Amino acid sequence: MPGKYSFSDVFQRNNDGSLTPRRIINVNGITFGPGVLFGPGVSFGGVDFFRFQDHDIAADEENGILIIRGFYERKVA
Repeated sequence: MPGKYSFSDVFQRNNDGSLTPRRIINVNGITFGPGVLFGPGVSFGGVDFFRFQDHDIAADEENGILIIRGFYERKVA
């Protein structure tokens, strides 16, 4: 079962509105890490991470790489 990670623990929101991973991640076979900046509408491994900023991330860690498996929808009280 994948672990649960806060979006803000995995991605940094930059002053210009872009996102960058805080660590090396892999999504659908695409690996990238800190230093990669991307804006809304940009997909990595078929995923636009901007659509999931209010979600927690389901992921496994293997050899120091966080492998993103999916997203948890946050429940509103």
